[in-house]
Amino acid sequence: MSQLIEAVRLARLPDAAEAFRHEVRAFLAEHLEAAPPSVRARSWMGFDATFSRRLAERGWVGITLPARYGGAGLDAFRRFVLVEEMLAAGAPVAAHWIADRQSGPLLHKFGTEAQKDFYLPRICRGEAFFCIGMSEPNAGSDLASVRTRAVRVDGGWRLTGRKIWTTNAQRSHYMIALVRTSGAPEDRQAGLSQLIVDLSLPGVQVRPIVDLTGDAHFSEVTFDDVLLSDDALIGDEGSGWMQVNAELAFERSGPERLYSSVVLLDTWMQSLRKSGCSQADATLLGEFTTQLATLRSLSVAVTTKLARGESPVVEAALVKDIGTTFEQAIPAAIEAAVAADPARGAADDAELMRTIAYLSQISPTFSLRGGTREILRGMIARGLGLR
Repeated sequence: MSQLIEAVRLARLPDAAEAFRHEVRAFLAEHLEAAPPSVRARSWMGFDATFSRRLAERGWVGITLPARYGGAGLDAFRRFVLVEEMLAAGAPVAAHWIADRQSGPLLHKFGTEAQKDFYLPRICRGEAFFCIGMSEPNAGSDLASVRTRAVRVDGGWRLTGRKIWTTNAQRSHYMIALVRTSGAPEDRQAGLSQLIVDLSLPGVQVRPIVDLTGDAHFSEVTFDDVLLSDDALIGDEGSGWMQVNAELAFERSGPERLYSSVVLLDTWMQSLRKSGCSQADATLLGEFTTQLATLRSLSVAVTTKLARGESPVVEAALVKDIGTTFEQAIPAAIEAAVAADPARGAADDAELMRTIAYLSQISPTFSLRGGTREILRGMIARGLGLR
């Protein structure tokens, strides 16, 4: 468990949330199998359906959703604590991650009663895993240039197009896809809608993409005249842009954007305890700790807005931008610190080196997932009235 969490808890959460932390730690101590740091560093990408269903049995998948749909009905602060503790421990969260964080809340906010009654209990039981269909080939993070199209037909929709960089599509049951239901790509945000796509339907092809680390958590998904029922539409036709911005606020607002490299930071601290800590190491560790404390305070402030029922789009974009910069800096700085010490690289540091290697390869994605740095800074500038 990360001792850094104790060191950086300057922003005070409500007493009920702090008390909940003890429950989460007890659960992890009982149900999280021991694993080396190089495995635990894959927390975001660690897909373990059994672990996710154990979490669901405790009521902690869909933790903020109402009890009538199978959720725990707890507040955003306790979700913050749950996510913080799981990432600090390196728990495998990928199976339920997207459904819990954004698909469930999105459906609860914009879905029909029939959609809520069908999907939300399945999410909360860990039986329905979701992926998000936003990015497309040749479009980067420019979501407004969506070309995937759904056309109304008798009884529903005919879907054609492609999505790319879709996390765990090959392991998910459903996708929430941003598609064009009217107009042309030149119309930008107008004419976009969100549809629920059952990934087992005829015409859906999922092709995993292997990344630098050898993992295959991304996929390209092709829709070849996929027939969807009329109730696949979420919210109102043409409201997709507004809805997806609300969804991205859920995605960007939590501690997820601070702790991707925290297992490496813990592992390096343990190595320093064994081999001794130089003045340069102590300075770097102090810099990391103060930055994390500040970023955590910002993230807690965004969580406070969520707890009030607000949609902190600009604030979440700001935390995500600064947070992922911090996450990316950790492996690069620790790698340089280790390389500067000839005593490093010995057999007892082999696991540290493996963890550094993994995060050095995967960290470029930290500022891509959930919106590129350039897109986020444009949003922030508009929110501040600078453009």
